[in-house]
Amino acid sequence: MRRFAAAALGMLSLNAVSAPVVAQDPATLSFVIRDWYTAMHESKFMDECPEGLNVGNEAYWWYELPRKERAEITENGFKSHASRYIMEMARGPNQEDVCMNPTSIFDPPLRVVEGRFGYGENLDGTEDGHATAKTCAHKKFVSPDGKTGIDNQMYRLVGCTFGWRKSGMVELNANESRGTSGLGMILIEITGVKDPRNSDDVTVSFYRSIDQYTLDSNGRPLPFSTYRIDTLDGKALYGDSLKGRIKDGVLTTARGDVTIPYYGTNNFMRPVIKDMGLRLEIAADGATASGMITGYYDMERFLYSVGSTGQVIQTAQFSCPAMYVAAHKLADGYPDPKTGECTMLSGAFKITAYSAFVLHPERDKRQAAR
Repeated sequence: MRRFAAAALGMLSLNAVSAPVVAQDPATLSFVIRDWYTAMHESKFMDECPEGLNVGNEAYWWYELPRKERAEITENGFKSHASRYIMEMARGPNQEDVCMNPTSIFDPPLRVVEGRFGYGENLDGTEDGHATAKTCAHKKFVSPDGKTGIDNQMYRLVGCTFGWRKSGMVELNANESRGTSGLGMILIEITGVKDPRNSDDVTVSFYRSIDQYTLDSNGRPLPFSTYRIDTLDGKALYGDSLKGRIKDGVLTTARGDVTIPYYGTNNFMRPVIKDMGLRLEIAADGATASGMITGYYDMERFLYSVGSTGQVIQTAQFSCPAMYVAAHKLADGYPDPKTGECTMLSGAFKITAYSAFVLHPERDKRQAAR
């Protein structure tokens, strides 16, 4: 623990936060998540998408217009994309916004991943993806390192859409929105730590920060900065926990249901990830960490965030109505008891995080008063 403490003391002099700095319990490690991306297996020649990438909403709007009307509305194509955006979205039969009302029209089917490989974990315990009491039948992936039975229907859904692929704007925009606004920041607090590299029994809790990132001169989060948790009437608004262990600097948790904050693409949500598990590789100096979150993501909340993406849709290149239909077909977790249709998408999300001190206002106020 001494190495971690020394690094923390070196950073504290640079850490300018509005919250008072309270010494963190040496049996606690904490991190703030900076980047969150859907785990995508992208092959060199895009073999996972044999029909190519998806067609965007703008293209459907463009080709639905008669040639003369197209020329008039777009000034022969010279009218900017931004100024055409509202017209492009309002292509429902009664000028409905087709992303906010994805059932108002039908577009050609979404192109989804058909490849063999994908990142993630076996969430349902089956090798072939047959239906179980809490899942619907679905195809499985093999991980790049050879693990079989991988569940990742979120990747299957968005993997052939430019906006979610490498350099795509959907999640890049969301990450940068959190970085500049300080909204929806996820804090990870690991308690019960006996040794930061090896501890057999720890508790991992998830909170929302109300402080913005403390940034270094390169615009990246400054390790060992202090963040206050979101509370109401003195009680944490978040705080779901999972049991875990640290072995050789790698944290792995048991699975459980966790509510997380989400901000990006113009909206704020509190999605629940069911059967969530975390694998986090902690750097030797404790300053950074990276890993993967897996579990079942609420489909309706995901589709709501997609519909609220705004002008990012123009560069993301997808159809909201087509994605709505595909998501309902691909959902593989937690069937609705009335309809039998699954309501959640298995997923895997790559994260990067920076060390932090997590401040619990009431608890740490009592500690400081001693």
